[in-house]
Formats: sequence, C-alpha cells, structure tokens
Amino acid sequence: MLAAVRAATLFGVEGRPVTVEVHVATSGLPAFQIVGLPDEACRESRDRVRAAVLSSGLRWPNARITVNLAPSSQRKGGSGLDLAIAVGVLAASQQVPPESIEGLGFLAELGLDGSLRSVPGAAPMVAAMQPARPVVAPANHREAQGVAGDGARVACTLRELVDALNVDEPWPRPPDDVFDDDEPPAPDLADVRGQPSARLALELSAAGGHHLLLVGSPGSGKTMLAQRLPGLLPPLEPAEALETTMVHSAAGVRLPPGGLVRRAPFRAPHHSSSMVSLVGGGSSTLRPGEISIAHGGVLFLDELGEFSPVVLDGLRQPLEEGVIRLARARASATMPARFLLVAATNPCPCGGGAPGRCECDDGARLRYLRRLSGPLLDRFDLRVAVVRPDVDDLLAGGGGEPSAVVASRVAAARRFALDRNGVLNAHMPGSRLDAMAPLHPEARALLRDELEADRLTGRGYHRIRRVARTIADLQDMSELVLAHHVATALQLRVRLRVSSREIVA
Repeated sequence: MLAAVRAATLFGVEGRPVTVEVHVATSGLPAFQIVGLPDEACRESRDRVRAAVLSSGLRWPNARITVNLAPSSQRKGGSGLDLAIAVGVLAASQQVPPESIEGLGFLAELGLDGSLRSVPGAAPMVAAMQPARPVVAPANHREAQGVAGDGARVACTLRELVDALNVDEPWPRPPDDVFDDDEPPAPDLADVRGQPSARLALELSAAGGHHLLLVGSPGSGKTMLAQRLPGLLPPLEPAEALETTMVHSAAGVRLPPGGLVRRAPFRAPHHSSSMVSLVGGGSSTLRPGEISIAHGGVLFLDELGEFSPVVLDGLRQPLEEGVIRLARARASATMPARFLLVAATNPCPCGGGAPGRCECDDGARLRYLRRLSGPLLDRFDLRVAVVRPDVDDLLAGGGGEPSAVVASRVAAARRFALDRNGVLNAHMPGSRLDAMAPLHPEARALLRDELEADRLTGRGYHRIRRVARTIADLQDMSELVLAHHVATALQLRVRLRVSSREIVA
C-alpha cells in the first residue's frame, strides 16, 4: 500500500514543502528505509517513529517499508518530519483512513512514548504547507496559529491524533495561554537626564532609519540610550511583522502571544560573537544570525572596538542591501537583514577620552581605532559624542520628554517621508536626492566646503543630505533642505581622531 503525507522542512529562514511517500510492501523481508537526501536527524527518525507507534498501542507493519522524502533532489533536515512519517506508515498499513489525511499537513518530533514535541521554525514550515491545515505539537500552536489562523490543529500524543483521524474522538482543544502579554514594556526615554545631542540623534535615527554610533567614556549613558530606541519605533507593518516572525521561529526565538512579532526587536550580542553567530550560516544547516533576528528592529553592538574586525566588516554588505546572502558548497540562502545598527564604543582603550583623564598614548589609541575600518564608520549616518551628564542634570527632579511624546513625532515624520519617497530617508537612492531633498544655495555651499576640505566622502555627502532631510521632516517639514539642517547633520557626525590631547571632535 502507498500513502502520501504533506510536511515541510526548514532551510535558512524559509520553509520548503515536502511530500512524505510511504510504501508498505506485501512481500520481502521486513525493513525500514528512508531515501530522499535525509540528514542524520531524519535518518534517526526510523527508531523514533517505530518506538512511538508501538508505545501508542498501534501495530507496526512486519513488512518492508520505504519512505521517500520528495522532492528527492533537495536535502532534508531536522526532526520535524517524524510525525508525517508515522502518519504515512499508519495510513499505508490501513490503521487510519487515507482520505482522513487529505488537506492536512503534519509537523512535529516524536518522543519514544508517542508524545508530540515542538520543533524550531514551525512558522515558515507551516507557511510552506499551505493551503493544508497544519497539525502540530501544543508548544508550536502559537506559531502555527500566527500563520494559518484558526485552522491550526494540535495533538499531544500520536494516539490522540490517530483517534481523531479515525473519528473515534474529537480533535484535541488548543492549549489556553494563561497570560496576555509576557513582553516587558520598553524602557522610557524620560529616564535619560541631559544628553540633548544624543536624544536628538536617537529621534533622528528612529524617524529616518539612520545608523547611529555613540562614542563616549564609560558611565556616560551609551547603553541606556540605545536600549530606549525600540520604544521610539512604530509597530511593524503586517508584511514586515510576518517576515520577522518567520526569522524568529527559524532561529528558535520565543514568539510573543498571538504568534506574531509586532514590536520592533532589540538584539545585543556579546562582543565575543563569531561571524556565523552574527551574520548566520553554519556547516550543516543555514541558520539565521543576529542581524536577521534583528530584522525590523535594532541591533546594538556594545563595546564596538572589542568585536573582531573581520566580524564587523561582515556587516557592510547587509547594511547596504538589507539582506544577507550566504553561500556554501551544497546550498545558498538569502535571509532578511534590514535593521537599525546602533553601536557604542569608548574613545580609547582606557575609556578616559577627555584631556587629563586618558592614560593611553597615541600608539594605543591608533591600534584601538584601527579595529574600526573606515568603510564601516562611513556607514554610520550619525556619530555622536556622549559626555557624562552634569551634576545638576542628574540631581534635577523629573526627566526629559517621555518616549510616547517623541514616538508621536517620529511616526509623523515617517509618514511624511514615506508619502514623499516611498521609503525612509536613510534608504532613499542617491539618484533621487535632488528631487526629494533639494538643497538651499547656502546649504549647498556648506557641503561644498566640507567636500573641498576632504572632511566628507561621496558616501558621507549623501548620508549628510539624508540626515538633513530627516531633520527638516522633524522640525518644519520644509521642501528645501536649509543650511541649518545641514549644519545640524554635520554636528551629529563627529570625526574620530588620534591625538595626544583628544580623540573625538
């Protein structure tokens, strides 16, 4: 007898449909073979499936069983095909009606006791199985529901699933979430005292999508500022929310209630992170890295100077294109990676920075700054010097503007830019700057002086114009980019210097 069951496997952040074909021969010696380029986890499913079937009180066919994972030209990985293989064996051996599995897709790992266990990447795999209704483990119901809606079905054990397919028992009820929201509220910008330039840079970064570098001595509030940036960002658009959800599911990141990521994510990897952990990849399976998990939100790199220079240079292409293309000998994948990069660094190894407090010589400072390549620094639209707040600011009662007030201005500026450009200002093509960000003659003369003095590169010139456009959108929404808009943008792009007296100008 022959049975075909719908399933899916994970490749990068994409789900790929798989048809599990099971043939139970009426002659020949008993055997169980899986073909169709399975990986080690798939091959081990032979023992898991057999033990789960027997533990559930079902009959294991004493015959030659051949399982084909179609299409056979694509490599299959993971343990999520266990349930589909088990259902295929039961359907081919007439223990469940073959017509009962039509229109259904099966996705779960099987325990030796017949229990259904969750698998990472359920959301993209459920999407790949559509229009089939997914049957998943209870722990994956939230992800499946976020993609398939109320059509997602669950079962706790293989025995429950067989009873439901045989119409001996009703389908098990989905698990009830005992909480409404397990995400902590975003930190409020009102907690920040002083720091007018850094607060303005945060607002501009959120409004225009500009990458931000915070340079300052320890204790000046760089990390505190960066952690408050997600609270200024609007909720994710539906398409971006679904894309981010797929990435989080593939990476095994716990999803919020409802199964859909709607709040801009915030990721802060440690400075010892490897290239693979940051950009994604791997030898056997291509998994998303931190830059893909931060898609739609903020990637914060604290202690930027402590990251490996090779790892940092790996960010340059994703920052420009918004995707990461991974190529390996046997496969290649493209993963989304459009994020706001916020980085923080000390001005020198000792962190003193200011005259009289720095203990580093010029050689030590030069070696420290050389870890940050010029092309990488040039991709930061905003480079702000963060100084320690004054005593009066720290002791003053109350705080600055709360995040809700700033977020309302950010949302208005974003809508204005999207209506005009179709994209955020940071993503505006250079060919459209003259049309979308025309310069006042005084502003053009100011930029000419910077270019002639060799203080701006061609890329920096375009980035200054984009930041000035965002400043205009936030302040007065004027059509022309005026000289004071450009001057403010230049003030928010400090230069890193190596000097015996100062480092940040």
